[in-house]
Amino acid sequence: MIETPNLLLENQQLREENQKKDLRISKLEKQLEQLLRTIYGNKSEKFIDPKQISLPLDVTAVPTSEIKEETITYKRKKSSGQSNHKGRLPIPDHLKRVDVILSPKEDVTGLVKIGEEITEQLEYEPGNLFVKRYIRSKYANPQGEGIIIAPLPSFIIDKAIAGPGLLAFIVIQKYVDHLPLYRQIGQFKRQGIEIPSSTMSDWVGMCLKELTPLYKILKAKILSGNYLQADETPIKVLDQKGTPHNSHRGYYWVYRDPQSGLVLFDYQKGRSREGPSEILKDFEGYLQSDGYRAYESFDKNKIKLIHCMTHARRYFDWSRKDYRAPSEYVLTELQKLYAVEKQARENNFTHEQRFELRQKDSMPVLKSLHTWLKENSIQYLPKTLIGEAICYALNRWEKLMVYANDGKLEIDNNLVENSIRPIAIGRKNYLFAGSHDAAQRAAMIYSLLGTCKLKGVEPFQWLKNVFEVLPDWKFNRLEELLP
Repeated sequence: MIETPNLLLENQQLREENQKKDLRISKLEKQLEQLLRTIYGNKSEKFIDPKQISLPLDVTAVPTSEIKEETITYKRKKSSGQSNHKGRLPIPDHLKRVDVILSPKEDVTGLVKIGEEITEQLEYEPGNLFVKRYIRSKYANPQGEGIIIAPLPSFIIDKAIAGPGLLAFIVIQKYVDHLPLYRQIGQFKRQGIEIPSSTMSDWVGMCLKELTPLYKILKAKILSGNYLQADETPIKVLDQKGTPHNSHRGYYWVYRDPQSGLVLFDYQKGRSREGPSEILKDFEGYLQSDGYRAYESFDKNKIKLIHCMTHARRYFDWSRKDYRAPSEYVLTELQKLYAVEKQARENNFTHEQRFELRQKDSMPVLKSLHTWLKENSIQYLPKTLIGEAICYALNRWEKLMVYANDGKLEIDNNLVENSIRPIAIGRKNYLFAGSHDAAQRAAMIYSLLGTCKLKGVEPFQWLKNVFEVLPDWKFNRLEELLP
């Protein structure tokens, strides 16, 4: 049977369509595999060079007839009688000690006490509520008018039954320990205290509103620097109908200054560049981000955009299963770059020392890797996983290399990604924010408590102190209250 030109053309079109479908199926299978790995697999992206763990396992079997018996003797050191056990962990001295005096059952009359045996045990009692009473004596002047009485101290929420410590505890439980308010209400109920849901929600809202000036000070301070790392993460927000099924997908845009240890969360209703454009309109310096295209518009005279090596590395990790040799070559080379960073970090290098080390050890690796990427970019189709990985790295190579020429810059964006992790945990517990205003208030407390974590400040004591002093604190000294 002779095929007509129309049949040949139709056959070719069907082949092309099948090829496209096969490519799409393969890509969807890889996306599904990555998703399953994200949900159920190992979260670590650490790469171990196979050459480092190879063992000489190719052992030639010895025939049974050639096996000979031999007697082996050895010497063993006699134990000194001392155990290698390091003993119990020491209990910190700052903890309150409650003494329980135990006396012998025997009659000790007339005996001489020669010492004491003290055994310490770490114990716990559930947090107890207590009532703080402000007792103010009133005085009347028989020869004058009026009554003299001491004024009450200023409170963060006027006329509220909750004191600063309780309010700080509720906020910390929600935003640090990720315990939703309804669960906290259940905890208090077990202690015999009934707190209506609306009341507790109002307490949190009013407390966070009072922290707004402090948040603005933090925002101005972090944007006054010259190096920021940026990332974004989604948050569900209830719309006006107030049902989770009609929730809006908002975003927290997160900015971290690796030099000052400050972090800023800013809520926006979308993921478009308008949100960060407003925040960064007066910023000057380096902005480090992943490859999200919304950041590309910031690569202007005042802002120099740099990219994250971890995101480039991730693509080669994804392609490793199907393209083992080229993927592992790149991963091994990137491992050398991270070894340089580890050396600088463990030796507490200054920015100048880190720059010199990178120039000596990292730059040759970067140049060699760039050459390899260019040579291999024509070996693989762009839509294959390894092709996508190579294209991603090549298209961003100039911005990926910027870090090597300045010792204050980081190789990746991991620091700001670590700041986002509490949001991911919180999302699983409280699921959504009640409104756009509530989401922005949450951004404020995430900024302040996130900075506490980065600065090594105990968040409850810091927040309790702020709630105690903030009502009477002078506005021009607000910066002193930052963690």
